[in-house]
Amino acid sequence: MARLAPRALVGRGRERELLDQRLRAVRAGDSSVLVLLGERGIGKTALLEYAAASAGGLRILRAAGVESEMQLPFACLHQLCAPLLDRLDRLPGPQRTALATTFGQSEGTMPDRLFVGLAVLGLLADVAAEGPLVCVVDDAQWLDHASAQALGLVARRLLAEPVLMLFAAREPGQALRGLPDLVVKGLHGTDARELLRSVVPGTLDARVGARMVAETGGNPLALLELSRGLTPAQLAGGFGLPAPLLAGRLEEEFARRLDTLPADTRRLVLLAAAEPAGDPARVLRAAAQLAINGSSLAPAEHAEFLEIATGVRFRNPLVRSAVYGAASPVERREAHRALAAATDPATDPDWRAWHQAQAADGPDDAVAAQLERSAGRAQARGGLAAAAAFLERAVALTVDPSERARRALAAAQASYEAGALDQALTLLGEATALDAHQRARARLLHAQIGCAARRGGDGPTLLLDAARELEPFDPRLAREIYLEALAAARFAGPLATGAGVLEVSRAALAAPPPASPTPADLLLEGMATLCSDGFAAGTPILQRALRAFRDEPAQPAQNAHWLALACADVWDEETWRLLATRELERARAAGALTTLPLVLSTLSYIQAISGDVTAAALLLDEMRASTEATGIPTYHAVALWIAALRGHEAELEALVDAATEAAFARGEGIVLAMAQQAGAVLYNGLGRYDAALATVREAADVPALSELGSPRAALELIEAAVRSGERALATRALERLVQSTRPSGSNWALGVEARSRALLSDGEDAERLYREAIARLQRTGMRFQLARTHLLYGEWQRREGDRLAAREHLRTAHARFTAMGTQAFAARAERELAATGERVRKRHFEPHAELTPQEAQVAGLARDGLSNPEIGARLFISPRTVEYHLRKVYSKLNIDSRRKLDAVLREPPSAGTSSA
Repeated sequence: MARLAPRALVGRGRERELLDQRLRAVRAGDSSVLVLLGERGIGKTALLEYAAASAGGLRILRAAGVESEMQLPFACLHQLCAPLLDRLDRLPGPQRTALATTFGQSEGTMPDRLFVGLAVLGLLADVAAEGPLVCVVDDAQWLDHASAQALGLVARRLLAEPVLMLFAAREPGQALRGLPDLVVKGLHGTDARELLRSVVPGTLDARVGARMVAETGGNPLALLELSRGLTPAQLAGGFGLPAPLLAGRLEEEFARRLDTLPADTRRLVLLAAAEPAGDPARVLRAAAQLAINGSSLAPAEHAEFLEIATGVRFRNPLVRSAVYGAASPVERREAHRALAAATDPATDPDWRAWHQAQAADGPDDAVAAQLERSAGRAQARGGLAAAAAFLERAVALTVDPSERARRALAAAQASYEAGALDQALTLLGEATALDAHQRARARLLHAQIGCAARRGGDGPTLLLDAARELEPFDPRLAREIYLEALAAARFAGPLATGAGVLEVSRAALAAPPPASPTPADLLLEGMATLCSDGFAAGTPILQRALRAFRDEPAQPAQNAHWLALACADVWDEETWRLLATRELERARAAGALTTLPLVLSTLSYIQAISGDVTAAALLLDEMRASTEATGIPTYHAVALWIAALRGHEAELEALVDAATEAAFARGEGIVLAMAQQAGAVLYNGLGRYDAALATVREAADVPALSELGSPRAALELIEAAVRSGERALATRALERLVQSTRPSGSNWALGVEARSRALLSDGEDAERLYREAIARLQRTGMRFQLARTHLLYGEWQRREGDRLAAREHLRTAHARFTAMGTQAFAARAERELAATGERVRKRHFEPHAELTPQEAQVAGLARDGLSNPEIGARLFISPRTVEYHLRKVYSKLNIDSRRKLDAVLREPPSAGTSSA
């Protein structure tokens, strides 16, 4: 069948040159992205066609967003990747499985939609390895959310692949925001007149042309369609010139032109417009169902409406919406009925059910039941948004009020879990004929939607009320919601309104206990007991819970924050590290990119406070790569601690400002306290104890259940208060600290307690306590706390006049701080050594300091034995980009293989010292 010839492009010199530059770059082996932005009809599609026509010899993939398909996840991705499905077996196993499930080639559990994006990146990189590739995506403002996320991830992670991605959109949307863009504006002057002359058969009066350009704003499509609607007399003299055809009326003009086509051609075009998957075979089979013969396509192609070849493509996306919008309800139902009949119920039951639903002319319980059955399969392929789309349509077709309410509640739940909060609320409004249990579930969903929208405030109260209402019907779920409410209360902290930690804890403890407690049940009991009755009562239960979690093969990713809090509350760094490492390995293995930032944050935080700043920074870089690629809000705590430990005051101040703004926006008061703690660490490291004290002074007076009142803040307060001469305040903070360290009994807890007591002691008592602190902390992985203890011990010995003994501990502290990269504390130890008469020699030049952060990441992972595909999956880049970075690493480090990375990247020796 004939392919639509692209219309000659008039003007657009600047836009064409930019596209030509992008094409030259991809031919040279570089990747490139460009988003064309502008109102409808402004010429974005024409520019995409120009680029495609100019890409001779390059492989081109095409896709377009369709407004009616926005609820169908991965609809656009299907269009783009359909020609590449024979390459799936060339991808790594997890990526191959994710795409095979998404594209319906195999059954399986729902893949993480962001992992699907990473798999698409791998697929496009594989194609580009054989030659440059151009991906053209029109009407990107109508991309379904899943496709937009995936393609946005790909666009941001391209680097060393010869791939050009071109998007056209009226607005960029969240997924494409921040990518290189070009705003396309209307034609004016010579270009506009030339376009009009190219389509006006007779004389065009100059004044008429000027008025047309002015009234359409130079919109090319409006100019073309307006000129077609005017008589020769109107064009020559302007007599009776109608109102301008602005962009909002373009569909009407297309519909008028459609009326001039033969009836069977109009029906064929409607079939093409009603087929979301753009499957030409299905459209032609449906045409046969309606006795439409193949010759009916020619008038549509001649009118430049569409072509049907390897796919179904409309000349302009507005044509499709115009065709579908102009059809009567009866005509649309006829088209969908034919498409349903043309769809094999054995191989594609879900598309069949979808078309049957659109063909229904009233409530139809049989079709509604089929849609509900299809929802589960749709979820496995396209995620929760796909399930919600099927369930929402099922609601509209259901006759029985109770069934309708049940399906509306299920659709609302799926919409909520897919992130469509407004849609979920609308569906909840339709769930009216509910029984008591269903009303409790609806109340819970209302609470969860409110928490997701506001992230604090009255969230704990809403969840608490929902948990109480659920108790008689589903005690296990009620306990989960009590834990969720307690989490909301702790994270909201001082920003919470209504129910607080204490009220939620007491309600949870008053609920009926489970017959066979799970680790999560123990976690709830332990946290609630700790919050209501104190550390002595709650710590033993939490320790049992953590032991149970260590033996549990898997746990929900959302427990990561809870487990981190529990481990910190009972001073169990070993379990914290073990559980966080295990969950990170699981998330990576499963391709769970949505939960990956949370799990990375948990592990990097324990690494940071332990003193492994390098490992924490690498995990932080990976977390930033994941949040940048996925659009998930970033977690600030780790960045705050790393900046504080490194002594970077200006960086920390900027991070605190950003974290504070985000905390108020999300209602997360816990972040405010973490920012204060990080500030205290920074100032204690710099030796500015008055500033450290001002940052956490209130920690001794706020409730012990709050993050600022936590033992972790008390540690910084004790040191700052002692050094500032406020011993009474330090003593009160020590009393707060002991409430948690004594019940814990861990070496971490008792080690920092002994050090804190030593700060408030003199003579032999201080000596004994410092030695006890060092002995205990040496049995832990808390390298930072051990180094601080050596520093404080050495400082105390110097003040006691024992310079030789002081040097031993100050040297140890300085070496440890230097190796960890905690520069402020290293400088403090250096000053103390100087006060004993010892000078520290400067460290030698380190060649790996010249590496960029991503080069350092790639080099470190390669040194650790990961393959290029494994590194690419870890950092959201393609294996080709990994190789690109490694070549630069080898050049900078003057080596020729990854086997030599270990020797070059090995932790350098610490600085030496010499006596003055």
